[in-house]
Amino acid sequence: MRTASQPFVFMGCVELRQALDFHALDERELVDCVREVPRDSVFFHTYGYFLRHRPFATAYGNDFARWAAVELRDQVLAERLAVVDPFSFPTLDELREELVTIVQDHVRGVETVVRLPFARGFHFQQSHLIEVPLGPSARTLREFRDGLAMVDASAIYLHMVAARARRGRGAGDFAEWLRTSLGMEALAEKIVRIDAFLTTLERVRGHLLNLVDAALEEGGE
Repeated sequence: MRTASQPFVFMGCVELRQALDFHALDERELVDCVREVPRDSVFFHTYGYFLRHRPFATAYGNDFARWAAVELRDQVLAERLAVVDPFSFPTLDELREELVTIVQDHVRGVETVVRLPFARGFHFQQSHLIEVPLGPSARTLREFRDGLAMVDASAIYLHMVAARARRGRGAGDFAEWLRTSLGMEALAEKIVRIDAFLTTLERVRGHLLNLVDAALEEGGE
């Protein structure tokens, strides 16, 4: 049985939100604000959407697409923004530039820009993730599987999403531990390839469990 010298400790997270003094009442102002807001705000309105809507998948994928659809009633822009997969961008700055380009190109092609009252504007926020120990730790693949099955879904977000996009751990915490502590390179690579876009944290958990179960059946303990 493979046993890690360093256990994997499952951590959950809670999100502390902070309102920013950036507000967009039309699409032109949205372009300006997306350019200027802190990186953490770009993260909040894209990757963070995944945490806030974790029980179910939505048609939008990020706050910008939802605002365009619900408040602006601009389905064309909403659809263009909805297909932006944040996981496909190496950095938040590159993701920011893609969002700016989409809205800017759209604005150039419309005759009039709808201006909303303040209450219906896009109000930028950012958040701070507070990590919370969840109790389970794992030294073997079986223990890792048991912990993965029971922890709060916020642990999936923290270790799979925030670790990559916010903390610069490109493979994510699960894959990195399996690779470095258990020497399970093939399983780690499969976990890296899990597509989290437009899905739910529970579905991601299900994909993870399927991969780990397959490894256990192959004698990966």
